[in-house]
Amino acid sequence: MKSPIAVMWSLEIICFLLCFVPSYQQFPRMCATQEALRTKECCPTWEGDGSACGASSGRGTCEDVVVSAQPDGPQYPFSGLDDREKWPLVFYNRTCQCTENFMGFNCGDCMFGYFGENCNERRESLRRNIFHLSRAERIKLVSYLNLAKQTISRDYVVVTGTYREMQNGTNPMFAEVSVYDVFVWMHYYVSRNALLGGPGNVWTDVDFGHWAPAFLPWHRAYLLHWEHEIRKLTGDMSFTTPYWDWRDAQGCDVCTDELMGDRSTQDPSLISPGSVFSSWRVLCSQAQDYSARGVLCDATEEGPLRRNPGNHNRNLVERLPTSDDVEFTLSLTNYDTGPMDRSANMSFRNTLEGFGDPQTGLGNSSRLGMHAALHVYMNGSMSSVQGSANDPIFLLHHAFVDCLYEQWLRRHRPSPNQYPESNAPIGHNSEYHMAPFLPLHRNQDFFISSKDLGYEYTHLLDASELTYECLCKEKKFYLLKSEEPRLQQQRD
Repeated sequence: MKSPIAVMWSLEIICFLLCFVPSYQQFPRMCATQEALRTKECCPTWEGDGSACGASSGRGTCEDVVVSAQPDGPQYPFSGLDDREKWPLVFYNRTCQCTENFMGFNCGDCMFGYFGENCNERRESLRRNIFHLSRAERIKLVSYLNLAKQTISRDYVVVTGTYREMQNGTNPMFAEVSVYDVFVWMHYYVSRNALLGGPGNVWTDVDFGHWAPAFLPWHRAYLLHWEHEIRKLTGDMSFTTPYWDWRDAQGCDVCTDELMGDRSTQDPSLISPGSVFSSWRVLCSQAQDYSARGVLCDATEEGPLRRNPGNHNRNLVERLPTSDDVEFTLSLTNYDTGPMDRSANMSFRNTLEGFGDPQTGLGNSSRLGMHAALHVYMNGSMSSVQGSANDPIFLLHHAFVDCLYEQWLRRHRPSPNQYPESNAPIGHNSEYHMAPFLPLHRNQDFFISSKDLGYEYTHLLDASELTYECLCKEKKFYLLKSEEPRLQQQRD
């Protein structure tokens, strides 16, 4: 018999399915064909006018992809080996380039922060602390997550083989996955080992989205796209990603059945059956197995979502990050330093990522801190870099990491050239296109304020911009003053 909470989630999901509008969501289906791969052109038609890239409506044009010739760092000593090199040229050398405020693989969407049929309505969204959400908003969040997990992406498929295995495009190798799992796969693909050929023959010192300067811009783009797809999936254009402020946390306080799922009493490494997340199955989580076999993740289910917070390796992570750790990290003036990898000293990026000591700033710390400490602490699906996005806590965690990134940007106001143009590890130079995003984004595009991308954090607002309501006991609810009418409506 289902618990009352599980029944409540089910009713919410049924409601959303009844009014479901298909999503326009990493390889567009229309570009996963033999013809597209052999011609190396990904310029799909926009349904609004039937032309490639919406050219007839002035939304964009099909153009040659231009990649940077700036040198990469020495950490990856190969060339022409990995499909992510000079992204996306191995797969496509022509893609849609959108004009004005249009965005998307076919220029059918709006740039972040813009809305409306013609993408000319500018709005600023507000990301809020998850504990400041009302009960109805928490129900909606979990329902949206589960709907995304259960709904096959209409517009995107994921790659399951290398371009060489596809015989240079004549034998396409792609799989259908859910809207949520598109993003699980993206995080796996950007961080996977490079395949050198044959079982066990991999290069591990490479990651196109971690361990180097693009860590923060890449995850910023990732969260924005995830948020964007949830809005289109549900029709809720006001949806934002909440964040978990884990400073000084004594445990996983989002691990409740009302939120991300409690611990199962039968098996502490599993999720409570009172949570919808207990039924979730993970993919792309067995990095060691893929490396041993010399293959890519094939996007098949690999077992239940696992989490056992606090029962982790204490030699690797002593405790969760403190307010003092955060303040020291934010005080570092240099975005990145030296070789711009895990050994970087006094680097804001490296310290926030967790490889710099949050008390000294020295790189290659023997114990992980900040962002990485949370992953290890969760002791389950979250603790594998490649498979960590399987756990929905990943989104709440990275929203707060992004909030701290934004706080640093506002405090230090770095010039654009603080972001390295050259000699960063492969994938991380400023003009490098982020793998595996289609539409294309450059790392430097997200080394800007969140306000320029259309969103804000309650954590960063002045008290004068907020209104405070006590909902019950010590629960606090913060809103922009402009949202007071909505708060009054909820109260009524």
